[in-house]
Amino acid sequence: MNALTVTLRTLHHGERHLEKALLAVAERHRTEHEVHHVATDLAGWSHEHCARLADTGHHYGLDLSGPPADPSPGALAGLRAKAAEAVGRRPEPGLALLHDLLDLHLAATRNSVHWEMLAQAGQAARDPRLLALTTACHPRTLRQARWTNTVIKQLSPQVLTSV
Repeated sequence: MNALTVTLRTLHHGERHLEKALLAVAERHRTEHEVHHVATDLAGWSHEHCARLADTGHHYGLDLSGPPADPSPGALAGLRAKAAEAVGRRPEPGLALLHDLLDLHLAATRNSVHWEMLAQAGQAARDPRLLALTTACHPRTLRQARWTNTVIKQLSPQVLTSV
């Protein structure tokens, strides 16, 4: 495996993780209608990115169609909640949402960096497949990160200063 195929595999894994994390957040915060609906829509983008990465990966000898190797993204949040229960404290719903949005933001930002690396490799190699892939997918990943950042900015003042 060369560096390009490792990056394709890593990004595929990252997009799968982001898709599952977005769906988990949408479900956990179902009563926050904007979060629920937007997160569900953004998960669809990551799902499409995975399909495009799998298609492109075949050209480079990769089979990216298998199941993800990571545990469900809701597992960490579930462990957090159980730990809070064990010590007798449950995080406030707003604070839990902020933490979930932070995790989503970091995942989207990580994916964005990988998309940028692939775009640079595509330009250097003059590879039309990589350029088409990154041109189609990277802007959506940037929008995912901008959305999480915007919601964090909107919620933080209220959640962090309420008594």
